[in-house]
Amino acid sequence: MSPIAQERWRRFRANKRGYRSMWIFFVFFAICLGAELVANDKPLIVSYDDALHWPVFKMYPETTFGGEFETEADYTDPYVIELIEESGWMLWAPIRFSYDTINYAIDGPLPAPPSAQNWLGTDDQGRDVLANVLYGARISILFGFTLTILSAIIGVWVGAVMGYRGGWIDLYGQRLMEILGNMPTLFILIILSSLVTPGFWMLLGILLIFGWMGFVGPVRAEFLRTRNLDYVRAAKVLGVSDRTIMFKHILPNAMVATLTFMPFTLGGSITTLTALDFLGFGLPVGSPSLGTLLAQGKNNLQAPWLGITAFMVLSVLLALLVMVGEAVRDAFDPNRQDQGQ
Repeated sequence: MSPIAQERWRRFRANKRGYRSMWIFFVFFAICLGAELVANDKPLIVSYDDALHWPVFKMYPETTFGGEFETEADYTDPYVIELIEESGWMLWAPIRFSYDTINYAIDGPLPAPPSAQNWLGTDDQGRDVLANVLYGARISILFGFTLTILSAIIGVWVGAVMGYRGGWIDLYGQRLMEILGNMPTLFILIILSSLVTPGFWMLLGILLIFGWMGFVGPVRAEFLRTRNLDYVRAAKVLGVSDRTIMFKHILPNAMVATLTFMPFTLGGSITTLTALDFLGFGLPVGSPSLGTLLAQGKNNLQAPWLGITAFMVLSVLLALLVMVGEAVRDAFDPNRQDQGQ
């Protein structure tokens, strides 16, 4: 790393609250990425007749274990379990439920409260809440990362062109942003969701139309400030291309503000997807979602573990991102003194 990057990394680590929040967030995200290895209704490993099988990664018919059907084995079926245990063994995930697994062994009414089987209880369909949290958080974070990165790429490029070129490009670009910025994004999403079946990529594309504008302002301001400085004029006299000047000499300075905004934009993207799922205009029905879990909590006030779980997960997740964002902001601020927090 360059000396400037090393100094910024040192400042970031000096903010203990933000540094620890970053690690907590990435550990949680890593667990969510491997949700199939933590929460699954299929065993991780099956040993049958001295041969190892991996049901998490491959589909095995019931006949593989001495059954009668060519369809995929149901590893929760007592008959299949007995067949496997007669000639082998199974290694299960810590949580023996996937996000869509219904626990038929529950005797009482649904939603069921937390128990030894379902650590955070079940929803009104008998699905494990903790498994839904892991799978739902994974989709939300991946959606947020994708939307944030694509928005940053488009916003930085548009801001760079508007600020460096100026003139009518800057003028018409600002008018376009004013038009898009005044459109009711949520209402547009609701209307489109009523016309077509919403999905991950459709929601991403619609939100991307409006999400890139938050990155334009800081980048445009930096290019407007820098384009008439002496080193830029000298580069033009020497025959350096505009593309090289924009993206090699000016852009690194503009990226400071962009990187500072990214954790907050990520948190906003997660919140937007959660709100759409809560209203029923987000991901397809049956998809794991924190917003759907919040809606379940609203519809089942007699089961407080649903609403409390969704609220706590979202609160902690967004708090971690905010603290990381504050640490990044301080790291890129040369006038701020180190503060151990």
